[in-house]
Amino acid sequence: MSQFIKIYPDNPSEAAIKKVVDVLKNGGLIIYPTDTVYGLGCDITNTKALERIAKIKGIKLEKANFSFVCHDLSNISDYVKQIDTSTFKILKRALPGPYTFILPGNNNLPKEFKKKTTVGIRVPDNNIALEIVKMLGNPIVSTSIHDDDDVIEYTTDPELIFEKWQNLVDLVIDGGYGDNIGSTIIDLSGHEPEVIREGKGSLDIL
Repeated sequence: MSQFIKIYPDNPSEAAIKKVVDVLKNGGLIIYPTDTVYGLGCDITNTKALERIAKIKGIKLEKANFSFVCHDLSNISDYVKQIDTSTFKILKRALPGPYTFILPGNNNLPKEFKKKTTVGIRVPDNNIALEIVKMLGNPIVSTSIHDDDDVIEYTTDPELIFEKWQNLVDLVIDGGYGDNIGSTIIDLSGHEPEVIREGKGSLDIL
């Protein structure tokens, strides 16, 4: 049976975060709040959990464009190649915030993503998400729980999310109402920044 736990974003309880981290360490899937839409996530180091998420999304794992949710910029450098000063300045201005940055991946990528040359990185401006990643000690792989009809209430209301997802995931966090606008996606892997999708994050950072 899936767990449903309330965590307050202003001051996340350490005991509650630990519960979530235990689920992740055991290969569980969680739905958690970010600074945009609620996300579906698992521990980046757990192959079985990664396969479960790919199956839910109906895609092959090696083809999946999941984001890595990191705690901060130093966390990012574990998975991406050396970034130049201008790229670093953009990241510094934007993060934590509602952005996904596509960056060149390095050799530390989990084996499931080794064929990928780039990786999407998120550092959401949400204490719950950041505390989970911090306590876990490595990023979580994440994808938004957007439905086919783009904007519907049950992707923003945690109780409705739980109702819909409780048989697919191991834990749903109620961190208050979510947003239904996704992150702004910016590709920083080429010579010039390229906006792939304009979402919640402003483009003034470029």
